[in-house]
Amino acid sequence: MFLYALNKHERLYRGLLSIKKPDAICLKSDILYTRPTKQLLNTPTEGKKMHNPQKEAQTKLMKGLLDLVVLQFLSQEPMHGYQIITRIRRSFGIYFGPSTIYPLLGTLEKKGYVNSVWNMESERPRKIYKLTNDGQNLLSFTEDSLNLICRRINLNSSTEVTVNSEPRTTIRPLLKRM
Repeated sequence: MFLYALNKHERLYRGLLSIKKPDAICLKSDILYTRPTKQLLNTPTEGKKMHNPQKEAQTKLMKGLLDLVVLQFLSQEPMHGYQIITRIRRSFGIYFGPSTIYPLLGTLEKKGYVNSVWNMESERPRKIYKLTNDGQNLLSFTEDSLNLICRRINLNSSTEVTVNSEPRTTIRPLLKRM
């Protein structure tokens, strides 16, 4: 089998060598680009993609704090996965799909921060997630830690940022806007 595959690729390679196209980039038998190489390589790429540093920073923070955001949403009310996805999209303008949210919910459930129950009363069955006491403790600890980081940044920065001295009220308003 291996010898056959090697011979097949060798024949394909020899067949490709016989193609005489000076401006071809990809010499696969089924894909042949005939656009001049010089034209492709000299195409300016700057200015085509908008660069938004604020959006990049927000997305990076959201990816790092996604579990905290999900726990915060669940502390307000029990939700199913699609509700969490739409709430994140509405609150932050960032789309995290089911392939991101459902594994995260499964991990949070395995760690004991979230419980789930099937709701069979709606038109279709949905798994409803609810925050546990351990999840609430983790959320509080994380909020306190973020407040400590903000205070330390405030001490080290030249710009003045007002941070409340009360531990949980400083980040709660930010998270409640979500």
